[in-house]
Amino acid sequence: MKTALGVIPSRYQSSRIPGKPLADICGKPMIWWVYQQALKAGSLDDLIVATDDQRIAEVCKEYQMRCIMTSADHNTPTSRLYEVSTKMHYDYYVMIGGDEPLIEPDAIDAVAGEAKRSGMDCVNAMTIIKTAPEVIDSANIKVVTNTKGNLLYTTRSTIPFPKGGLDFDYMKFVGIGAFSPKALKRYNETPKSKLERIEECDLLRFVDQEIPVRMTEVTCRSVSVDTPKDLEFVRSLLRDQPGKR
Repeated sequence: MKTALGVIPSRYQSSRIPGKPLADICGKPMIWWVYQQALKAGSLDDLIVATDDQRIAEVCKEYQMRCIMTSADHNTPTSRLYEVSTKMHYDYYVMIGGDEPLIEPDAIDAVAGEAKRSGMDCVNAMTIIKTAPEVIDSANIKVVTNTKGNLLYTTRSTIPFPKGGLDFDYMKFVGIGAFSPKALKRYNETPKSKLERIEECDLLRFVDQEIPVRMTEVTCRSVSVDTPKDLEFVRSLLRDQPGKR
């Protein structure tokens, strides 16, 4: 069995940006940018796009990106990852957010490396929030951990509340997670919890089931494309860095 498979879940439907994975960024579809960044991660044995849409599959073929077709019934990326785990056998499945074209290879390696070192079934990335608008933006999922670095809670609200002091950093979820086959199977067999439905964050299913989720701090420029404004911001960043094309 190979150690780590990088998986980029990619679905065509998006309420704010229809066809988001294929959105043009400096002449290339967004999924291409994510794939190219993930290819640079030395911790991955293989890399694949997991989609349910033939249009995305055709673009993957055009740009020579490996792709696997999955069910259209998945309503979370973790669920789609589970299906991949039933078809391709690895020790860990490293989920890479398909809407993060600036994702950094070092961050992927940090998560995969922590999973291999610790033997944890679930490892996810987090990074420091650097600006006040990001703290209150519900698109940024905030996380809090215990002294071991395991996830206590994740929410779109602003936590922790600074009643007793300001000597802390707000942390946000980054779209990179490593999961063992056992964790994905448990996730698939467990109904969506009330908290998960409310927050729309699938990591809460693990928290509710008392499955430890190790949060690994990474230093990265995390920009999740959730709105047309985010898309234009990423375009401007890459437009100013022609060497990245």
